[in-house]
Amino acid sequence: MWLLWFLLIGLIAGWLAGIIMKGSGYGVIGDIVIGIIGALIGGHVLRWLGVTTFGLLGSLLTALLGAIILIFIVRLIKQV
Repeated sequence: MWLLWFLLIGLIAGWLAGIIMKGSGYGVIGDIVIGIIGALIGGHVLRWLGVTTFGLLGSLLTALLGAIILIFIVRLIKQV
């Protein structure tokens, strides 16, 4: 069951980050990948800042923050 929640949070976070940063999503698989990698990045960033999140909303916000950072970094690399 946890795997289903993991994928669902990744999908939602990736989709929201795509809308915030680009204006649309990256497709189901792309959104899931962006959301999962974003969750890892967001977890590290929030840990460095000393912020702790709990529950479904906290996980979603962490993944969203990381996904936005990921998209931002990828765009910077593409411009170079």
